Amino acid sequence: MLSIDELKFDEKGLIPAIVVDYASKKVLTLAYMNRESLEISMKEGRTCFWSRSRKELWRKGETSGNIQEIVDITADCDRDALVVRVNPAGPACHLGNESCFEDKVYESGTPGEFSLDNLYELIKGRKTSRKEGSYTTYLFEKGIDKILKKVGEESTEVIIAAKGGDKAETVYEVSDLVYHVMVMMVEMGITNEDILKELSSRHIIDKKVKQEKMV
Repeated sequence: MLSIDELKFDEKGLIPAIVVDYASKKVLTLAYMNRESLEISMKEGRTCFWSRSRKELWRKGETSGNIQEIVDITADCDRDALVVRVNPAGPACHLGNESCFEDKVYESGTPGEFSLDNLYELIKGRKTSRKEGSYTTYLFEKGIDKILKKVGEESTEVIIAAKGGDKAETVYEVSDLVYHVMVMMVEMGITNEDILKELSSRHIIDKKVKQEKMV
């Protein structure tokens, strides 16, 4: 375990801190810490930064309530930069966005590694920039009632496939259901992180079922 004394602060006494959502692995923001703010962060378990514009300590969320509970802090190999993994309680960006990094500067067009987060972003993109001929665009244009109807239909298809014991068919239908549920989530402003946080908050997964007395 490194000590603060082994870190390399710059000539202004600062070290960059890349803040990452622990659950989604999404980069939330880039901020700066000095020795005092880093010590406060480690002591309180919540991010505290040094505001370069205001020249003062800045506890994230002390006015907005959008605190960031720290999971861990890791230094890079040169020990002059930090990655701070957090469980955020609200947007990281002062504009109200989940992340400060939202505006693409370049996109190669080469598909990246598939993930549910990437699928979510793709679906969200269809909502904001309606691509003609896209099925996802069609669903958003029809609205929530159409989306919910499809969620219901796909739920039924999952039940039928699973009841028939066909694994491949069930996988296919579950995939359809997940996709339509994610369209519903985007329409309602529900994120993958919202679901993960709800699941992680449930300490008891299995509940003991009480048997009914036979009369």
